[in-house]
Amino acid sequence: MFIREESASFLTLPPPPREVTLKPIKRKDAPRIMLGRRAVSVCVSKEMGKKELGKVARMELWPGAWTVLLLLFLLLLFLLPALWFCSPSAKYFFKMAFYNGWILFLAVLAIPVCAVRGRNVENMKILRLMLLHIKYLYGIRVEVRGAHHFPPSQPYVVVSNHQSSLDLLGMMEVLPSRCVPIAKRELLWAGSAGLACWLAGVIFIDRKRTGDAINVMSEVAQTLLTQDVRVWVFPEGTRNHNGSMLPFKRGAFHLAVQAQVPIVPIVMSSYQDFYCKKERRFTSGRCQVRVLPPVPTEGLTPDDVPALADRVRHSMLTVFREISTDGRGGGDYLKKPGGVGEARL
Repeated sequence: MFIREESASFLTLPPPPREVTLKPIKRKDAPRIMLGRRAVSVCVSKEMGKKELGKVARMELWPGAWTVLLLLFLLLLFLLPALWFCSPSAKYFFKMAFYNGWILFLAVLAIPVCAVRGRNVENMKILRLMLLHIKYLYGIRVEVRGAHHFPPSQPYVVVSNHQSSLDLLGMMEVLPSRCVPIAKRELLWAGSAGLACWLAGVIFIDRKRTGDAINVMSEVAQTLLTQDVRVWVFPEGTRNHNGSMLPFKRGAFHLAVQAQVPIVPIVMSSYQDFYCKKERRFTSGRCQVRVLPPVPTEGLTPDDVPALADRVRHSMLTVFREISTDGRGGGDYLKKPGGVGEARL
């Protein structure tokens, strides 16, 4: 059998593959590709395919991303001072953010120190010491009058008006020894501030559960007498920004009557000339804190609580209007009532 020469060639094996030697090239001779407006040198061999070339190009993109982040950071550094000087609203938010953030940071520092004693009312001295300087950061001058009215050596209940979170500055300025505030339970979950308050002996109540609040108040009444503790209560129950005082809740007065301890009213002047949440305004200014003479509760019964609460509120409101309009308090936006002098309890 004879095979023709033409068909025999189709039975021959394919030639072996050639060996390819990849020779590196110098960077100055490398091809350059344009990424946006930036020319990037790519050192590749002539045999590198498009897929590998794309990988190299993507790797070269990372420095560009970091450049964008750096530009954004520099832009932010430029915008913040511009907003600070040009926008009163932005300045208000910056100041309030720093105020709250700084308190949380100070609480972090206070927690290890307070934890040495555990939950103890004496830890309130540590918190007070760490918070006293904040008024200087904001240029707020706090003037205290009537501090001699504090009973020297007995438990009592402090009642004070409540305007904003800035009340903390006035409270720390005049806070007597072994005195702790009564606060809403939600504050307990406010991060480091909640833990620091718990370690300082702050009393937390759940305002939504009236029965639990009454039980807590009964326990506080026993603590006042057995451990020589004073408590600070905001009888309005919430912050009030309208330049007056809300009707008082009677829990603090029931507490004082049950324990038969005096009530010490404290009035903080209006903040309206340097702080207004509605107008987004927060500047420097002056605040006066007035301590009024103590109100005795010996011999009073729960039936006397409504009249007692109204009498204390009226006296505090009178003083609030006086010190908020005399040029030495927090502002002159209130109309001073004619013939009103210092309230007598």
